[in-house]
Amino acid sequence: MKAWRVHRYGEPTEVLVLDEVDIPEPGPGEVRVRVQAIPLNLNDLERITGGNMMARPEFPYSPGMEVFGTVDACGAGAEPLEGARVAAITRQAHGGFAEYAICPAVAAFVIPDDLALPDAAALLFPFHLAWLGLVDRAGLDTGQSVLVHAAAGGSGSAAVQLAKAKGATVFATAGSADKVALCRDLGADAAIDYTIEDFAEVVLDATAGRGVDVVFDNVGEAVMPGSFKSIAYDGHYLMMGFASNKVVADERFVVPRDVIMGNFKLCGVLLNYQSDDMIGLIKRGMGWNVAPRSVGDRAHDEIIDMVRSGAVRAVIGSTPSFTELPAAIAAMGDRATTGRVIVTVG
Repeated sequence: MKAWRVHRYGEPTEVLVLDEVDIPEPGPGEVRVRVQAIPLNLNDLERITGGNMMARPEFPYSPGMEVFGTVDACGAGAEPLEGARVAAITRQAHGGFAEYAICPAVAAFVIPDDLALPDAAALLFPFHLAWLGLVDRAGLDTGQSVLVHAAAGGSGSAAVQLAKAKGATVFATAGSADKVALCRDLGADAAIDYTIEDFAEVVLDATAGRGVDVVFDNVGEAVMPGSFKSIAYDGHYLMMGFASNKVVADERFVVPRDVIMGNFKLCGVLLNYQSDDMIGLIKRGMGWNVAPRSVGDRAHDEIIDMVRSGAVRAVIGSTPSFTELPAAIAAMGDRATTGRVIVTVG
């Protein structure tokens, strides 16, 4: 099979090499996906440039944390997924920039046949992340208000729509006039160009100084001070990403007094579904809490229902071909993309 691999760190167009490699075999609890589409994610860039990451794979390897396609082989215990059309997270969050990819069965979700490409490939990561934050963690309800950062991106655009579907008032931030217009088109009640407006002042003016019930933050350091100012008493601050500066993900940079004086709930949100037996091992070994697959199933069922009803839709900025992948992810790194970038394979 063909796979884009890195043999050293660097810029995508310089270090991604299209190699011919053996088709991998799934292990116990894993499936092999014949890839039809590859949704690009910012986390993929770290495995190309050598940025901040929890584990560094050995060279050479293929980046790519998410794929869409058909299961063509199953390891022991994963046989029920044979032949299924799935969106899936790859083994150890890499290996997806290829014509075949290995994925844990617990992280593979069946996509119904009535949902066509490229939209079918764009739903897993952004909508599950938005659901985990807004529904599972914050318990968003009708009449509440939400501030969504990077709202023209993948998870941000999903969060805007999901919040509106739940009956919330949505404040959305984006970094250009075109992206602000997209936020309005997705249903945002107020779309704020953060390059020319102080989003905290806009929020406080619109809420009579109270602030919002939920802040959806996958940007991190750059927006955190203004976001703390924007949140209401007893609100939920959803910390789910560090797009502005991933280095601080492993540094002590939150000021405890800011949280104490803010009187809000600081919530971590991670998309990482695991089997029941793995949850205990991860908790004991790393101290982390990860979500059971049953939570993912609830999220997935609700997301599919909302897509079918027209309440939400995938936002796709471009669909480059497999050969154009390096340039496509370079554009994502330069913040020159909107919504999801779905690379088509074959």
